[in-house]
Amino acid sequence: MTLLDRLGDRLSGLRGRLKPDAEMSKLTWFQVGGPADLLFQPADEEDLAFFLERLPEEIPVLVVGVGSNLLVRDGGIEGVVIRLSAKGFGHVERRSDSRLYAGAALPDKRLAAAALEAGIGGFHFYHGIPGAVGGALRMNAGANGVETVERVVEVHALDRQGRRHVLTNADMGYAYRHSRAPADLIFTGAVFEGYPAEREEIGARMDEVQTHRETVQPIREKTGGSTFKNPAGSSAWKEIDKAGCRGLTIGGAQMSGMHCNFMINTGEATGFDLETLGETVRRRVRENSGILLEWEIKRLGHFAPGRAVELADDVD
Repeated sequence: MTLLDRLGDRLSGLRGRLKPDAEMSKLTWFQVGGPADLLFQPADEEDLAFFLERLPEEIPVLVVGVGSNLLVRDGGIEGVVIRLSAKGFGHVERRSDSRLYAGAALPDKRLAAAALEAGIGGFHFYHGIPGAVGGALRMNAGANGVETVERVVEVHALDRQGRRHVLTNADMGYAYRHSRAPADLIFTGAVFEGYPAEREEIGARMDEVQTHRETVQPIREKTGGSTFKNPAGSSAWKEIDKAGCRGLTIGGAQMSGMHCNFMINTGEATGFDLETLGETVRRRVRENSGILLEWEIKRLGHFAPGRAVELADDVD
């Protein structure tokens, strides 16, 4: 019996899409991973609240965005994966001369484009982030010297029971690639603030961001963006390079020769290959410099039987 069968009539009246045994490999940029017990794509915020109110507390819930920085393990994901639809959560609207509201499913690149059109500066860095607003809010996404914390005014969210919340910038507790917002909150959108600026100036800065990405990052490969967070006082790629891991390959997984903090599925990688490669790099960097790199890519789900990856944190 599938999870959907077990839920029975409890979800009667739901307007969104439910898919049992959903293939997560089709929803992530790495294109690997086992299935989710149930995938739910809500029609809108009311539909999401309806679902959460009726979902039993014991059933795990995970939220994914565009899948750009996710590594799903080969054993799949237990419970429900929620993926916000572009139709219900992907809109953007101007609120004032310097403010925009953006839904959580809006791609970061489209937020930058909307700011350009509105003549609002300070959003150019989103042009180079391959994710969506929800992920940017959760992890304080940043690039080119600017972070989400500098733009957020308030964040709208639903909790596990479907209740609505509005969080201030301070409530989010932002730090480098991290927020202290409760893990069970599902972000539905946010109000952002920039500053009036000339479109020519904004466009020029966005062009700089794009040129930088195309020059130094393997953007046309099956990758997950930056694999590890930068350690204090250094850069992850420098530590990886010094440890001799540029181009390191395990199975179908490889650390990019172009930017060695990017991990690539060269074609036939499994989740096991990719995570094993990442943990191998972490061990070698620690042996070389004493630094234990912290994953920036989110790893989700269960290992396949007999294919558990030994974590560098667990090795003395």
